[in-house]
Amino acid sequence: MKRVGFAFCILLGCLPYSTTVLAQPASGTVLQPQPLSSLQQMGNAIRALNYEIHFINISRQGIESLRYRHARIDNRPLAQLLFMDGPRREIVQRDRDISYFDADLEPFSLSGDHIIDSFPSLVYADHQSLSAFYDFIPAAGRVRIADRLCEGMRIISRDGTRYSYSVWFDVATKLPLRIDLQDRNGERMEQFLVTSLVVSDDIRETLRPLLSEGSPPLLTTPSVETVDLTWIPEWLPQGMKEISRTRRTLPGISIPVESRLFSDGLFSFSVNIRPSSEFRAEQYVTTGRRSVHTEIRNGYEITVVGELPPTTVKRIADNVIFQSQ
Repeated sequence: MKRVGFAFCILLGCLPYSTTVLAQPASGTVLQPQPLSSLQQMGNAIRALNYEIHFINISRQGIESLRYRHARIDNRPLAQLLFMDGPRREIVQRDRDISYFDADLEPFSLSGDHIIDSFPSLVYADHQSLSAFYDFIPAAGRVRIADRLCEGMRIISRDGTRYSYSVWFDVATKLPLRIDLQDRNGERMEQFLVTSLVVSDDIRETLRPLLSEGSPPLLTTPSVETVDLTWIPEWLPQGMKEISRTRRTLPGISIPVESRLFSDGLFSFSVNIRPSSEFRAEQYVTTGRRSVHTEIRNGYEITVVGELPPTTVKRIADNVIFQSQ
């Protein structure tokens, strides 16, 4: 579930963040103007239009039904994401204030430019930057989704070390109506599927009462000091850049854990190192898009956690080197 994933990210120092940076295009890169333009129009539409969508998220862990409303009032975003099944869960965006309401948690707010659960990360990514490391391949023909005519496209990494996306967007509004996350064999792992779409300025008035409601306390992320680490992954998938590094002591663990967080603007992973005197075989776990690989080498436990195929995560772990070596 989303809540478990969120807590898991906090534990490993990989808080969700907006992947709209990084991955600078290589010099001389020739872009495919039509596919790139279509993706950029999609990214603009989800931020600019007033609309309501009902959609489902399908993964190997189950199915979630959600409703998302978005409007712009006084040129500022106002949005609401409502989980339609089970105990009421709601996320509200007022400009850069994102408030979380959950029956099992005290309400709180975080700062951000969008609700991270509303669309897959592909929608909010910097597509211009991604074009240096991914191919955008238009699909032949058109299909009908939620009673709307749609065009499709595949987004595939050029080095074959990551998952791929297939996206279909409404021809009229450019809003995404279906997004599939696929493994390297083309098998679907996750699906975002819109079942109903309404585009109307009336959504502004529907959402306007949210402006008068108070926001829960704003949680501030602790400042992270720059730390010098004596290790580095010698091999990375193309376009992956380090965006943070930390040294922290986790609850129940007296030995500090050192971490580096990497992203290409679409997928991310962390490398986590701590001293260990244990001797055990390599371990790996795959849950949906997230792979975890742990190995002990030269007195260190190396754990890589990321939105990457298991073979890629293992290769990253195998290529961690220490300055003392």
